[in-house]
Amino acid sequence: MSDALDEPVSTDSVARFRRATTDNDISALLETLTDDAELVSPVSGRLVFRGRTDLAPLLTLVYRAVRELRWTATLGTGDTRVLLGEAKFGPFRMTETMVLDLDPDGRIRRMRPHLRPWLALTAVAVWLGPNLLRYPGSVRRAARPAR
Repeated sequence: MSDALDEPVSTDSVARFRRATTDNDISALLETLTDDAELVSPVSGRLVFRGRTDLAPLLTLVYRAVRELRWTATLGTGDTRVLLGEAKFGPFRMTETMVLDLDPDGRIRRMRPHLRPWLALTAVAVWLGPNLLRYPGSVRRAARPAR
């Protein structure tokens, strides 16, 4: 299959991801991911959540807590896309850069979110940490090195 034919699939997956996150549609969001997709924690950089089972509670917590999410641009070609966005978390306005690595079929295999400013990221971390403790297996697996 040529790269030209692969491009619309990739763009469609990213467009569906954008729509799912702004609509808080977690099941639609999970459908844009590969089975072994991973998310690198923007808080620690060391925690890597892998697979839909562990990503589902994390993504549910995050996207249900964020308000007024608006993706402002999609950049990139090939197997990498970068989304630029803005949102509110509690009283804080924040910007997000989400780097998405795509598999050959155009589904998302890796998410690398970057949040600013520091105060908003800190608020997310302080809120998210205790909420993730309800999913100790997910956190324990995220702390393990990749195999």
